[in-house]
Amino acid sequence: MRTDLDKLECAANITRIVNDIATENENNYRTLQLLLNTLYIISETEIDRDLITSIFKMRLTLILGYTPQVEKCVMCGAKENITHFSIKDNGFKCENCSKKDTGAIKMSAGTRDGIKYTIIAPAKKLFGFNIKQECIQEYKLISKIYLNEKLEKEYK
Repeated sequence: MRTDLDKLECAANITRIVNDIATENENNYRTLQLLLNTLYIISETEIDRDLITSIFKMRLTLILGYTPQVEKCVMCGAKENITHFSIKDNGFKCENCSKKDTGAIKMSAGTRDGIKYTIIAPAKKLFGFNIKQECIQEYKLISKIYLNEKLEKEYK
């Protein structure tokens, strides 16, 4: 990792976030497990670093207690036609309910499935999926805004 500046930058950004949220003398086992798994994936694979960072951020929100609703629409409970992610309401929204939320972010089915997998997957299989490049960009935007909103801090 130390010979690849892109990988080093990605690892430094993730470590900075963990440093901000971790408290001394507190049980941070799940956070440490996520950090170590993420650093391993950065170091040993060629998975897109934007995807790795997005998965890390979304999973971290779960660990911190900000789990988004990914099984159905947070407003009406519909399981079909899920097209948006609501930062304000913490989860997925259907096409109809998203019209009332101007801050909801439109997402493709691939992005939706990636977010859902990140929330549900066991820790050992967290990075066991891949999505299209345009979905990675949507996921990157959603995870960045969601984490920044929940931690009330701007991470670049």
